[in-house]
Amino acid sequence: MSVEVERVLPYAGDEDKGTQVRRMFDTIAGRYDMLNHMLSFGMDRSWRRKTVDSLRPSSPQRILDVASGTGDLALLMCRRLQPQQIVAADLSEEMMAVGRRKAAEAGYASHVSFEHQDCMALTYPDHSFDAITVAFGVRNFANLERGLSEMGRVLRPDGQLRILELSTPEYFPMKQLYTLYSKTFIPLVGSWFSLEKSAYRYLPASIRKMPQGREMARLLEQQGFTNVRVRTFTGGVCSLYSATKYGHSNTIGK
Repeated sequence: MSVEVERVLPYAGDEDKGTQVRRMFDTIAGRYDMLNHMLSFGMDRSWRRKTVDSLRPSSPQRILDVASGTGDLALLMCRRLQPQQIVAADLSEEMMAVGRRKAAEAGYASHVSFEHQDCMALTYPDHSFDAITVAFGVRNFANLERGLSEMGRVLRPDGQLRILELSTPEYFPMKQLYTLYSKTFIPLVGSWFSLEKSAYRYLPASIRKMPQGREMARLLEQQGFTNVRVRTFTGGVCSLYSATKYGHSNTIGK
């Protein structure tokens, strides 16, 4: 883990990154959805829809949503894809408690199961899922390579992987606007919600240290994924990585 990200995690001591991140999300679980929508100016809803719709051609019936949190992506997949089963996996019990309530209110409790899982050591057998999704979660992995490897293990051959993650814009004017946003707007929102300073400092630090674009695409290929494609949204503030397990061609697009 990078020194910068480690320094801004909200809890000190000898705890590993996974434990510290879980505790942070347990703390903000009740405000997480509101924070997500506010920090993205509501654009996160559109990014999720595009991610889900990219899975339509493969019609996955058994889907694993890793780092599912409060289940926004899992519930959206229920509505738009109508698969047989979705497993929403996360480390934070408090986040999943919110997700279970949302699933029950939406009438999807029998279609989405929330399960406590460590993405570094998933308990599912090899080749268990037709598709795996992660929305705004891979930057919190204690070990990115191991997490990608575990997802590849439980994904069936020719299964689909979708990773939706925040990213740092590369070009004017979004690059300059993002710098202003991360240094002023995120701390301001944190102060409004009385979050610990380290909790809202962690977000931009974790985004900066996350492999992005072609670097992330190469990492996916190294972990055995093919047909890797990169699509950016909103001037580069969010990226969608699409990949296939054991495909036949490697294409990095943008």
